[in-house]
Amino acid sequence: MAQDVYVVGVGMIPFAKPGASASYDEMGAQAMRAALADAHLDYDKVQQVYAGYVYGDSCSGQRAAYAVGMTGVPVINVNNNCSTGSTALFLARQAVASGAVDCALAVGFEQMKPGALGSVYEDRPTPFDRFEAEADALLQVEGVPLALRYFGGAGLAHMQQYGTQLSTFAKIRAKASRHAVNNPLALFRKEVTEEEVLAAPVMWPGVMTRLMACPPTCGGAAAIVCSEAFAQRHGLSRQVRIRAQAMTTDTASTFEAHDMRQLVGLDMTRAAANQVYTQAGMDAKDVQVVELHDCFAHNELITYEGLGLCAEGEAEKFVLEGDNTYGGRFVTNPSGGLLSKGHPLGATGLAQCTELVHQLRGTAERRQVADARLALQHNLGLGGACVVTLYERV
Repeated sequence: MAQDVYVVGVGMIPFAKPGASASYDEMGAQAMRAALADAHLDYDKVQQVYAGYVYGDSCSGQRAAYAVGMTGVPVINVNNNCSTGSTALFLARQAVASGAVDCALAVGFEQMKPGALGSVYEDRPTPFDRFEAEADALLQVEGVPLALRYFGGAGLAHMQQYGTQLSTFAKIRAKASRHAVNNPLALFRKEVTEEEVLAAPVMWPGVMTRLMACPPTCGGAAAIVCSEAFAQRHGLSRQVRIRAQAMTTDTASTFEAHDMRQLVGLDMTRAAANQVYTQAGMDAKDVQVVELHDCFAHNELITYEGLGLCAEGEAEKFVLEGDNTYGGRFVTNPSGGLLSKGHPLGATGLAQCTELVHQLRGTAERRQVADARLALQHNLGLGGACVVTLYERV
């Protein structure tokens, strides 16, 4: 990066079930106002806006931004599946780092419908045709929704290779609920036990119960990034800096490895994480707190290995020894993660950013990770894209 980039404001609204939220434009505007208030910055100082959403018509970003102000600022709409929010942040950070602008705002929002994710356009090729063909070749299962089949299949591959138990995924889900109890913005704040997770309705026998999957959610989140000179000029806090960031997409191994873990982005995760560690001159052991893409408990487990939080094949041991929570080696998803906080696709990456900025500021209240200095974010979208970001307390 040509110049340092600081996160000077973050904002997030409480996540809600479909049908229980405001409309997308209202949620996006609320998140933007919250980030501006957090930064103590007027909207007319923002030089670019990147608006992320998956399910919405063209220029939905303008609809949300215009409610905050009509300053003529460029508004760029972003869609990168479940990594949309962090892709918007990646672009905003890149614009500032390159010197193209001094201050940019990234906002993500999603107004979702109940039920499993699916295609909107049925009259054209789907971006998932190769993914579908590979999943069909690797799995003999019918009646399982697309995302559940992909990520459940990845968990099943780990179970088959390393003997990972279904109860380990239940432990991850129970951990998420314990963390979410302390997050007033999370959708689900009720603590559940490992036994309750295992006793939930079965979605795929021997592989997944309903509580191991994140719920469809509505919500919005935003972040403001700027240069050091801009922050000094406007008297903004420079407590949190983006130390390194990388975005990757699929490589040939996604399909040629014939492994469900690669199909859901394990190599993308590993490549992005390694780029970040190289940029920062450090490795995973230096991190204290992580927000990672736990759309399913299964993806959280394989992501531990992809990010280098533990060695390949040791994710179950990592969970059983409590190294994924308070008192362990890393605190993963102190917000409750997607499993408990919820997953409004366009907002998720910026909600992760919001949590980690508060952790580094020391303002996470009962969720606070002691002495947090470095925080790692992982946001994944199938199709595909992965964004890994390292934040540093200055």
